[in-house]
Amino acid sequence: AWIPSAGAQASRGGAHPGFAQAERNAVELKQGMTLEEVQKLLGKPKRTALRSTGSAAGEPWRGTLQWTYAWGTERSLQVVFAAKTPEQWYVDSWDWSIY
Repeated sequence: AWIPSAGAQASRGGAHPGFAQAERNAVELKQGMTLEEVQKLLGKPKRTALRSTGSAAGEPWRGTLQWTYAWGTERSLQVVFAAKTPEQWYVDSWDWSIY
């Protein structure tokens, strides 16, 4: 029987969901999502990191922004963003550390 997913929607809106809820929400991650869309889906990240991938003289800066969501010491989800412009980040990839 099909069960509506209204309960999955309830914990969104910036709060940091529990692992089971975050795991269900993460199924909706898509390449190209904005920072705001990811935060609405998964809440605020536990950690952030900015990494430069280098660029040649005269070329725009290139790098990645990494958001890490952690539950306990063994479960984490890392969402990696790339930038179209310095102010316009979008999801490039994501990965679970332990599944």
